[in-house]
Amino acid sequence: MSDEGKNGARRRWLGLLAAAVVLGSLGYGAWWFLVSRHYVSTDDAYVGGNVVTVTSREPATVMALHADNTQTVKRGQVLIEMDPSVAQVNMQAAIANLARQVRQVRGQFSRAATYDAQLNQARIALAQAQDDYKRRSGAEQGAVSGEELSHARDAVRAAQAAMNAARGGLEQTLSSIQGTDIAHNPEVLAAEAQLRNAALVLNHMTIVAPVDGVIAQRTVQVGQQVAPGAPLMAVVPLQAVWVDANFKEVQLADMRVGQPVTIKADIYGGGVTYHGRIEGLGAGSGSAFALLPPQNASGNWIKIVQRVPVRIALDPKELADHPLRVGLSVTAEVDVRDTSGSLITSKVGPGSTTGDTGADNSAATEALIARILRENGGVQQ
Repeated sequence: MSDEGKNGARRRWLGLLAAAVVLGSLGYGAWWFLVSRHYVSTDDAYVGGNVVTVTSREPATVMALHADNTQTVKRGQVLIEMDPSVAQVNMQAAIANLARQVRQVRGQFSRAATYDAQLNQARIALAQAQDDYKRRSGAEQGAVSGEELSHARDAVRAAQAAMNAARGGLEQTLSSIQGTDIAHNPEVLAAEAQLRNAALVLNHMTIVAPVDGVIAQRTVQVGQQVAPGAPLMAVVPLQAVWVDANFKEVQLADMRVGQPVTIKADIYGGGVTYHGRIEGLGAGSGSAFALLPPQNASGNWIKIVQRVPVRIALDPKELADHPLRVGLSVTAEVDVRDTSGSLITSKVGPGSTTGDTGADNSAATEALIARILRENGGVQQ
């Protein structure tokens, strides 16, 4: 082939290459204008979730464990049993104390009735003594001796003193029972409160799962003496996890609450795609809440692009099909074409998180209190 033919072939190939470059550039430009610029993505994203700590509310010794790491538990399922011996003794003491207080208050009501009768009797005796004294003091001179008149006067004073003593005893007794019945006497109410507290402590000897989830971070052992508030294990509700994606501040201009998000987790590779929605944008950058926040007022300052955490809610059905674990790495891509949503979420949250604290024995406790009152005081609360 001649040089001219070689040059012509080279020019054709270069022309085709140039055309391919131009077409590729035009295609990329069209793709960026029509598609890419309407999406923002980050791989600085991780699965987040609640780690519900299980603690003891009373000092006690662990007798039995019914759950271990990686096991799935249901809300209300028994996790740990404590030694109830001390709590049972305190419960029996509280029952006896309530019965004793009821009997003492009932005795105070009886004493009040006795003092009231004595006071009425003293009033009658005082009236008789006063009448006798008036008759003797009004008699004709010489009809009553001075000694007899003096005795009548002393009888009036003695009757007055007896009435004052009866009135004082009645007032002292009434000071602790007046205005209430046996069931609502302050001493009885205090004993009832002690009994309720003892019942609560006894109920706390059984620790249950506060939420549905998977057990993690179990540190407690059988026979261990635990202190109130010490973490024993944790329950992670994997069915309610979310994604915290840290986007650069330059990516937030068109980001709104409610925009759709596609998420891919490293644990499943590219074969599984999650679909979520933006639930809210963080109140500040990550560095603002760091343990050692940056001092940007210093002389040597370098601008660093900040990142803001964005909370992404996931589809519960997709989570059930392909569970995620807290802390896993994911990639999040947000469709920012629809900018009609709010920049700040207007709802308080996805709903309050409540936990199960164990069996509610309040009805049984109240029935026990009513029975003690009925058996020892003759009344029913």
